[in-house]
Amino acid sequence: MAKIVGYIATSLDGYIADENDRLDWLFKYDGMDLGEHDYRIFVKGIRTVVMGRGTYDFIAKDPAPWAYGEQQVIVVTSRPIENAKGIIEIRDSVDDLIAELRALDDGDVWMLGGGMLQMAFMERGALDEIEIYIIPELLGGGRPLFPPTGFRSSPELISAKTLDQGCVRLHYRFSSSIKAT
Repeated sequence: MAKIVGYIATSLDGYIADENDRLDWLFKYDGMDLGEHDYRIFVKGIRTVVMGRGTYDFIAKDPAPWAYGEQQVIVVTSRPIENAKGIIEIRDSVDDLIAELRALDDGDVWMLGGGMLQMAFMERGALDEIEIYIIPELLGGGRPLFPPTGFRSSPELISAKTLDQGCVRLHYRFSSSIKAT
């Protein structure tokens, strides 16, 4: 069974994008040495990338080449995507997608991008682990790491590690006894 994981950066005050949905604050850290936790190493272990429509649209408008040619890419959306960048598949049901992903056995699944889709998976007990990279920047507002939905959980801390340039990596595991309120 595939493991469904998150790998995401957040500002010290808990935002993944600024108030204009920009990531300039994060791109300042592109040269940061993450050692064994580097994105390029992480993504080699990923077979399937799942993202919401907002994340797809953000990535698709970037003029850089499509970065996910080695992975199956699934975009969760109810709207059609015209002139798709990269080879993608579309799903519109989170519950059906979770069942599909749980049947995979050929590599891990990465929940790429925003907190809304990750929260939908957490609320359904379908996010197994998450790596959160806390970047030493205060944004003062923007898109939160996890949108407030009333969901509560007590994930198990697997590890915490100080990295380059003041970044901290937190690695959590979610148990099957997750409860929503």
